[in-house]
Amino acid sequence: MLDQPLASLRQLRVEFQTKAGPVVGVEDVSFDVSPGETVCIVGESGSGKSVSSLSLMRLVEFGGGEIAGGELLFNRGEGGVIDVADAGDDIMRTIRGNEIGMIFQEPMTSLNPVFTVGRQLTEGLIVHKGMTKEQATERALELLRQVRIPEPERRLKQYPHELSGGMRQRVVIAMALACEPRLLIADEPTTALDVTIQAEILALIDRLKRETGTAVLFITHDMAVVAQMADRVVVMFRGNKVEEGPVEQIFENPTHDYTKALLAAVPKLGEMRGKPAPELMRLMGDGEIEATQILPKEDKVLLEVKHLTTRFPVKGGLMRRTVANVHAVEDVSFQVKAGQTLSLVGESGCGKSSCGRSVLRLVEPTSSEVWLDGKNVMDFGTQELRAARRDMQMIFQDPFASLNPQMKLADQVAEPLLNFGIGDAAERHEKVRQLFDRVELPRSFMHRYPHELSGGQRQRIAIARALALNPKLIIADEAVSALDVSVQAQVLNLLMELQAEMGISMLFISHDMAVVERVSHQVGVMYLGRIVELGPRGSIFEDPRHAYTRQLLSAVPVADPRQRKSERDLNFKPIPSPIFPVDHRPEPSTYDEVAPGHFVLKGNWGGFEG
Repeated sequence: MLDQPLASLRQLRVEFQTKAGPVVGVEDVSFDVSPGETVCIVGESGSGKSVSSLSLMRLVEFGGGEIAGGELLFNRGEGGVIDVADAGDDIMRTIRGNEIGMIFQEPMTSLNPVFTVGRQLTEGLIVHKGMTKEQATERALELLRQVRIPEPERRLKQYPHELSGGMRQRVVIAMALACEPRLLIADEPTTALDVTIQAEILALIDRLKRETGTAVLFITHDMAVVAQMADRVVVMFRGNKVEEGPVEQIFENPTHDYTKALLAAVPKLGEMRGKPAPELMRLMGDGEIEATQILPKEDKVLLEVKHLTTRFPVKGGLMRRTVANVHAVEDVSFQVKAGQTLSLVGESGCGKSSCGRSVLRLVEPTSSEVWLDGKNVMDFGTQELRAARRDMQMIFQDPFASLNPQMKLADQVAEPLLNFGIGDAAERHEKVRQLFDRVELPRSFMHRYPHELSGGQRQRIAIARALALNPKLIIADEAVSALDVSVQAQVLNLLMELQAEMGISMLFISHDMAVVERVSHQVGVMYLGRIVELGPRGSIFEDPRHAYTRQLLSAVPVADPRQRKSERDLNFKPIPSPIFPVDHRPEPSTYDEVAPGHFVLKGNWGGFEG
């Protein structure tokens, strides 16, 4: 490793101008990144992690920020060391995407919705590397294979909205790696990814670092990812660096109280072993923690889904006829009891989100029965469905895409109340204030807009809006994936508190196995559109019977830098295509009951034996 750092932040200060006056995003931050080194920046949502990295690419200015002080030194090799803070636009254009690559936190906002994936992947290669269109296309295909996207040739012709959240994130990662940058800034790059793909992407970034000497500035709230990736760790809190050190020292001997609290909040796989139901942890006045089991108040099925099948047509030819179907969800059946949580887990593109949306009829299923409180949602007309939506709400995966950029946050949280004519203006305002308190956001945020918040803060707004109507069922689609561990613990506690107090049922869609273990009564493991294993939480985590479930659990990173997984440990099979000819008639899902309430899919499905 060279003595000369590749990038150095020196007493960086970043301010944002608001109507209420300047807001300091980063107060005084200094650290170095050396060639071939991975530096992880950790801290709460809004602590200044992303602002620091955006400053290094001078992108913070496009979000209303201003570099108010300090130096941002970048070593361009033969081009010498420059202070990025003073560099001209021409120099910045040659640095961005070429010498410094960036993986952004929210893929839908960093991809252009009007251009195909292929156009966006090849653009940087043609501009920075001088490749021909054919060479750039070949390199783009190679990159999509590296990030494990199935059918890369077809994906190049698709638009971002046609891909799942995890697939979009992998496209963004491929774009950042395209020009083989000297410094790769990864801002929450694995937030939207399931554990198997996350493990492979982390291994890919690690291999790139070793082979090319690329330095990595890795921003994350996932302490298990930090343990897997970091050489050094920088801990940030409220715009300041509070601790810095080698990864082993930070995990084994943290000195700052905030670092200790951050590590204590990490959900660990296996914590719930032997416990029959999820536990709500409350901090008592004397510092003691009270654990309350969330046991359902009544043994009643609130939601029953029977033989849910959702397929999306693939159009082709001059007449745009349907030439094939994407089998997103294939013959899925489950029950959610009143006051309980059923979690659906599985890889990106396995059909989890399509399943949740189909239940709400945000996506129309090909065939199904969905019984909510004794009524079949599939038989409802427009008015009946609108009334039923008061009882079933959804928290979406991408908070930026689900919030209106032109509306104040208070108006967005009040919108469901207004739509259903609940209360007068004063009552609605008071309800909104209470909801902001419940999701731990200051009331001063009520007059802000979505772009003025961090990713984690935006997700809390989405949760507050879903809670406004006191629904019976909440479908939470990756509801806590964008949150840092301390806020994640608060939000999970909030959802569990509401469940304990109001008997709310939840269909919890997630790829985070530790979170699923903490909140679930029942767990369904999905692969390639089907549930391959379904049963009580304890059975799935302590006695997994399906080969795919065992692989999923083995891929979970451990929050211990001495237990890193090597690339040899990750023996994953490529994901088969979910696209089948129009006349394809798949076999129905049949299950073996291996223990009371514990079901395993029979036969071989997608290369995995039940």
